[in-house]
Amino acid sequence: MSSRRVLKKEVNAIAGELFAECIVNSHVPGANQEKICKLMGNVLYLADEFIKRINHTEPGNVKEFYKKLRDDFNAKVQEISDEIAQLK
Repeated sequence: MSSRRVLKKEVNAIAGELFAECIVNSHVPGANQEKICKLMGNVLYLADEFIKRINHTEPGNVKEFYKKLRDDFNAKVQEISDEIAQLK
């Protein structure tokens, strides 16, 4: 298992990539700016929420906690990626 610090850096890096993709899409002529701003907010919320979850690890079955965290994170990232793909 990687350290919390490395895990937080990974979350921030992925969130940064998603945010950058939103910024790129906002400069496309005819883009729906409201939807893009909402997606950018969702990306920021995603990073904040998962950093908080990493900081407050549940005692007991730590391995299961991080497995669920990764699964949840991957699902949310996929959901946001699909929404970004629909913008094009």
